[in-house]
Amino acid sequence: MTTESYRPRRSVLYVPASNDKALAKIAQLGCDAVIIDLEDAVAPADKIAAREKLAGIFADRPDAGHNGRRCEMVVRVNALSSEWGAEDLAAVAKAEPDGVLLPKVETPRDVLEVGDVLDDNFAPDSVKLWAMIETPKAMLNIGAIAELGRDPASRLACFVAGTNDLIKDTGVLAMPDRVYLLPWLMQMLLAARAGDLDMLDGVFNDFRDPDAFARECTQAAAMGFDGKTLIHPSQVEAANRAFAPSPQALAEARAVKDAFALAQNRGKGVISLDGRMVERLHLAQAEKLLAKAAAIGA
Repeated sequence: MTTESYRPRRSVLYVPASNDKALAKIAQLGCDAVIIDLEDAVAPADKIAAREKLAGIFADRPDAGHNGRRCEMVVRVNALSSEWGAEDLAAVAKAEPDGVLLPKVETPRDVLEVGDVLDDNFAPDSVKLWAMIETPKAMLNIGAIAELGRDPASRLACFVAGTNDLIKDTGVLAMPDRVYLLPWLMQMLLAARAGDLDMLDGVFNDFRDPDAFARECTQAAAMGFDGKTLIHPSQVEAANRAFAPSPQALAEARAVKDAFALAQNRGKGVISLDGRMVERLHLAQAEKLLAKAAAIGA
């Protein structure tokens, strides 16, 4: 991984396409990505008007945010099977966002059909697909869905955990430690890595409880997630901090890289560093971590 190839997705904020005030603040938010939402955040009576705003939103997209990087901009469309889905996708193809978030993905065909629509509407290959994993059926098919990530033609780049819908559909008790969700979250993470996909955690619903939100971010980062989806700008800073490499991890990564760079170690597969065995797989991990840190300015 190089700095140029890594795209941070530590903080991914949902912004309703119908909220002009929130849309105007995107460049100042400090998040790595925004999801312009045409689905859950927009009432049925407002969906057509919200869709019609897409062209203007992306014509005026900021070149860079306050951190010097351009915020990734993704659109969550309504399901293709809904009365709004087909026209949402046609508008998205013209707007050319960085990505399209698909709700209620349950089979590989759900991803492939949307990719075909984008191809038919001449959307550039740079428009990637993100998939919401939020139903029991999606969990049963998650390996096959993730496998699409190995085929660039599918456009699939990222999974997003839809934890609220999973709780609703399964009836599990929502606990502060997410004990009943953890097996499914780890299954998502494992499938995403098998498909070379990014994996984003679901939203935390109470933005007035920053301490609990920070704990959930720490948990997700420890599980291996790339970032978290957010419902309020006040959550951005904590997410960015939780999913960034720690100073200790960076120091260890630099030590591993420097050790393998020594003349006496360059041809070795295994070396000793501070009394512990270090392999080249640890060097690859260190280089990936350092590339991430460079990309976010850590």
